[in-house]
Amino acid sequence: MRKIIVGSRQSALALTQTGHVIEDLTRLSAEHSFDFTFEVHKIVTKGDRILDVTLSKVGGKGLFVKEIEQAMLAREIDMAVHSMKDMPSELPEGLMNGAVPKRVDPRDCLIASGGSGLEELPQGARVGTSSLRRSSQLAALRPDLVIEPVRGNIDSRLKKLESGEYDAILLAAAGLTRMGWQDRVSAYLPPEVCLPAVGQGALGIECREEDTELRKLLALYNDEQTALTVAAERTFLGALNGGCQVPIGAYAVLGAGEAAGTERTAETKGQVITLTGMVGTPDGSVILKETCSGEDPVQLGEEVARKLIARGAEKILADVRG
Repeated sequence: MRKIIVGSRQSALALTQTGHVIEDLTRLSAEHSFDFTFEVHKIVTKGDRILDVTLSKVGGKGLFVKEIEQAMLAREIDMAVHSMKDMPSELPEGLMNGAVPKRVDPRDCLIASGGSGLEELPQGARVGTSSLRRSSQLAALRPDLVIEPVRGNIDSRLKKLESGEYDAILLAAAGLTRMGWQDRVSAYLPPEVCLPAVGQGALGIECREEDTELRKLLALYNDEQTALTVAAERTFLGALNGGCQVPIGAYAVLGAGEAAGTERTAETKGQVITLTGMVGTPDGSVILKETCSGEDPVQLGEEVARKLIARGAEKILADVRG
């Protein structure tokens, strides 16, 4: 029997989603006669250590994955469970995404002390987020709000809200869903209002390319439809040389007009992908969006990026990077 060492950040959310993945892989392993057991190895990343600075000022890509990838290349771990939105568009040589499981809710959500939605927040309300993507779109919608940085894991951010440091905070709905804390959500923000981060709501199961035995199991865990849409989003991100430190959003669906947070039926499971990409200035004064459809996720991601570049997206991103 082979023991698979699974690398994970040590936050409650990271360990919870890693635990869910291990449960699923243990079941698949038994069903398909793989002789595997799984053990978690906790790893602290640069993004976990630096909590007093916003992500955009920390700089660099892979803030939450680099140390984990180094451990994988050093054979200290065999695979890792990442939030896809934390993964750079390009992986180190020798590593690959072995599986992209079925995506959960991709939307952002508002948690307000008064339980109200975005429209009901009083003028000048303090809203916490360290995401330039969220703050850009929020500033465009409600320029009267005071947007302030907030770092830390989900539970520490919620505690800061409860202590009165903020009137509301913005979080990814997926994290609250995986923790079972959906009842904390005051309002969900549809992609038309706040375009999600690339890969938001999806996980990436990273492994070594040479590990053919483990790759066979992970292939059974891959959700083809999620993998297709996330591939379009990640291609878009790569074409803009972006990361989680710049105001870039993207969301792809199979077929046009599909609402976020809804299940696809057999009739809607076509191979046409519709991708919306966004680049904005940090202050929300300019929000550029483009939507295109196509069957090839790579070509589609590049096409949306080209259209935004033609409208000045590269200049915006260069200014943000300084």
